[in-house]
Amino acid sequence: MKRRREDEAASPELAELAALADGSLAPGRRAALEEHVAASPELADRLAEQERAVALARSAAAGVEAPLALRERIESRERVSRAPMRRGLILAGVVVPAVLAVAIGLRVAGSGTSAQRFHAALAPTQLAPGAAGEVTLTKTASGWRIELDSTGLPRRQGALFYEAWLRSPAGVLVPIGTFNEGRKVTLWAGVSPKDYPSLTVTREQADGDQASSGEKVLVGTASPGG
Repeated sequence: MKRRREDEAASPELAELAALADGSLAPGRRAALEEHVAASPELADRLAEQERAVALARSAAAGVEAPLALRERIESRERVSRAPMRRGLILAGVVVPAVLAVAIGLRVAGSGTSAQRFHAALAPTQLAPGAAGEVTLTKTASGWRIELDSTGLPRRQGALFYEAWLRSPAGVLVPIGTFNEGRKVTLWAGVSPKDYPSLTVTREQADGDQASSGEKVLVGTASPGG
């Protein structure tokens, strides 16, 4: 019975740890509670746990550009986490992962729905009549990631290689990378397929001339989708 009375007497103080951790504790009570925490290693550990939980919840909510309604739900979770529990402890293992899950879900959903994509079917030319290919262009923060997958192109090696290009309607060529064979090639462009919609693949050699050889083996036009 004596131990139970001691626990009940300590509970209101422990319940204030959450408020102390997130800065919502009344100023008149803060100094006294901080003094008590300083004298108790156990309370100091619990306060540190509370502070970590609050920091994680806030960083998760702040790191995502969520719609207003969803931000309000995240903030509501944070307010709930401040409410006193049976022994005044935030259930960090429940509240924080829930907020983090919302944040991570937003990032994944946002990256999936906001990415712009273009697609091009590549047709052969007389220089490679048996060739064909597919290209997907995806906008990223670094530029346009271009995934090319083709068949029917003989491997070129040594000083011989293939080079891919984007071309504007005015005929301006932008090189987007070189490769030896056309299976599962990743290329990059710093210009948009909106402005440079034509995609060509040429046969090249290391001869010191950076201009296109004009020896096209695959040609296509990028369009939204894919």
